[in-house]
Amino acid sequence: MSEPGAGLRVTWVKSAIGYAGEQKRTIAALGLRRLHQSVEHPDSPSIRGMVAAVRHLVTVEELPEAPQPRPRRASGGRR
Repeated sequence: MSEPGAGLRVTWVKSAIGYAGEQKRTIAALGLRRLHQSVEHPDSPSIRGMVAAVRHLVTVEELPEAPQPRPRRASGGRR
């Protein structure tokens, strides 16, 4: 693993058609919806394990800093 606080950019580069359903679910769990889409995750053993399970379908770049979490919007209730 790299320095603490570093992140990973995962890009889906090969179709999951013809591969086991578990691998398709791993791609979805990483937040990938479309081919050639990239997502950023903090570097952690769980993310590394998921990437290792689908390493033949994705490319990985190490980022110098962990990605900042996106602010959440308020839930749909009226005020």
